[in-house]
Amino acid sequence: MRFRYKGFDRSGKAVSATTDAPDRDQAMESLRREGLYVTELVEGGSGGGAVGASGRRVGSGRRLKHLVTFVRQMHVLVASGTPLVQALGAVERQAEDENWRQVIGTIRERVEEGMPLSEAMAAHGQYFDAICRSLTAAGEAGGNMAEMLARLSVLTRKQQHLRNSISGAMVYPCLLIVAGIGVLAVMLLFVLPRFVGLFETLGVALPPTTRFLVATSTVLQAYWWGVLLGASGAGFALRMWLKSEGGWRVVQSMMLRAPKVGQVLKSLVLARVARLLGVLLEGHVGLLDALKLTKQSAGNYRYAELITHAEDAVSRGEAISVAFADVELVTPSVYEAIRNGEQSGKMGSLLLQIADFLDEDNEVIVKSLTSIIEPLILIGLGALVAFIAVSLFMPLFDLTALTGGG
Repeated sequence: MRFRYKGFDRSGKAVSATTDAPDRDQAMESLRREGLYVTELVEGGSGGGAVGASGRRVGSGRRLKHLVTFVRQMHVLVASGTPLVQALGAVERQAEDENWRQVIGTIRERVEEGMPLSEAMAAHGQYFDAICRSLTAAGEAGGNMAEMLARLSVLTRKQQHLRNSISGAMVYPCLLIVAGIGVLAVMLLFVLPRFVGLFETLGVALPPTTRFLVATSTVLQAYWWGVLLGASGAGFALRMWLKSEGGWRVVQSMMLRAPKVGQVLKSLVLARVARLLGVLLEGHVGLLDALKLTKQSAGNYRYAELITHAEDAVSRGEAISVAFADVELVTPSVYEAIRNGEQSGKMGSLLLQIADFLDEDNEVIVKSLTSIIEPLILIGLGALVAFIAVSLFMPLFDLTALTGGG
């Protein structure tokens, strides 16, 4: 059988290739003997990505929801003294999603066979990321699985809360935009043609804005299928461009430089980096390994490059704070937390405190921005509707004025 794997070699360099082995266990053991730290192992030689046990693609939101529930339930059961296999069996029976139940069942079977939980999770990297597996492995090695599961529970709940806060804040603005597009389409396709017939009957001269709307309506009525095909093609091309590394980097750079939005995005990414690094260090993961794992989940290539510089600095024996002295990406509070943490040996706890502070501020800022965006969208929609209404009734006003003058 062929397996595709991702991981790191002894020098810390990321590797991605394929290997042949009779089964997954022997593939993992063979790669470990070669000195590789495997973060993802997928059967079939394909990239795998976010696909579940039944081959269905797993959305990031659903993946996080499953992970939050799994970690919290496992923490409660393990902390109460329940053996690991029994705890996995209980969680499996409570799982409502069939695909997710199969994943937990596979993990339980492998743990029953004697495989460590972290390695059993590695076979399902679409659900259990490298950070989750690393903290689990640290708990297994240190005999403090309940403590590591508690840290994972806090981390995943924070991530889910932030995701829900941002998603919830954007629902109303998105609904306003969709409603505005719908109103515009109805007016151009159904309302405006009735006025066109009236204008032709009266033989009144049309102002430029009205002629523009009439021409737009005529084109949409005659070539609506072309407009739909063009919009679909443009959307598909944009999606493929965003999936490419170069396109996504351009978008990330533009977002970081955008007024207001850039500051919020920097704060969100920085809070994520601080929390991930803090949790890993508090979980007794080595600094270099913690930096590697944090870099994978940074979510922005600029911050990934920043963490790469930190890895190089640590490898050379320099202070990690030197690499984070980038005022464009790192706020003074985070820099001071890292610098003081190096001196006091409490970098993990300080980073977690800073992450809590940033998350609280970010939640308030996101709500404030959406409270500003909503009236702006309403004003824009009102202005658009007013423009169409005035353009439609202006010829009638002119005709009324001419009739009165006659």
